[in-house]
Amino acid sequence: MTEKLYWNDPYTAMFRATVTGKTSEGIFLSETAFYPEGGGQPGDTGTLIASSLSYLVSNTVKSGDEPLHIIADTSGLEEGAAVEGRIDWIRRYSHMRFHTAIHIIDAVVHTIYGSHGLITGSQIYTDRARVDFSIDSMTADDARKIVDSANVIVSEGHTVRDYFISREDAAGIRDLARTAPGRDLISRMDRVRIVEIEGVDLQADGGTHVRNTREVGTIGLVRVENKGRRNKRMIINLSGDR
Repeated sequence: MTEKLYWNDPYTAMFRATVTGKTSEGIFLSETAFYPEGGGQPGDTGTLIASSLSYLVSNTVKSGDEPLHIIADTSGLEEGAAVEGRIDWIRRYSHMRFHTAIHIIDAVVHTIYGSHGLITGSQIYTDRARVDFSIDSMTADDARKIVDSANVIVSEGHTVRDYFISREDAAGIRDLARTAPGRDLISRMDRVRIVEIEGVDLQADGGTHVRNTREVGTIGLVRVENKGRRNKRMIINLSGDR
């Protein structure tokens, strides 16, 4: 089983590992800092270096529970080969900031709308993110107030941490998963990974996040889109010091 360095320390940008297997698409490693796409967060890209040769990792995906590093030509990357991995840190850090921003926005929406404002999906890009909510009505003014409240939380400097709890403990925490698929997933897991923004939010989540809300910077509202009778989409960007 691959040791998931992106969970141990999401700020790990370089590491050493050995090749444990390969497919026609790429390779598996004994440990990795490359995050596999999932939960709206893109898979990491970067390079692997072995025997002075450099291999481009164009994406990282899940193969079962294992991260698969997508490489066009794996010649020379045989099982047991030693590699040095280097993720595209600027790209990853952007994803981390956006992922934490989405959790903060979700916490604000949940506080305002309760069970009438459930998140229905999100997608992170390098320069923006979208987050969808099941809400009857959300005007641009409503969205601006949500973002303003989120930015107050950002500026307060809350610690962000992650840890694992048992399925039984997770089942006893109200609104740990705010969608039906999320609740179903928790019911089938032995351990549930929690991302906690102290004093703000607690969610089951498998992604990478910043350590402190101040690292998010300033959340900007790009626009609000109506994607259906009850599906409202917010497009956000980030700016400012972090």
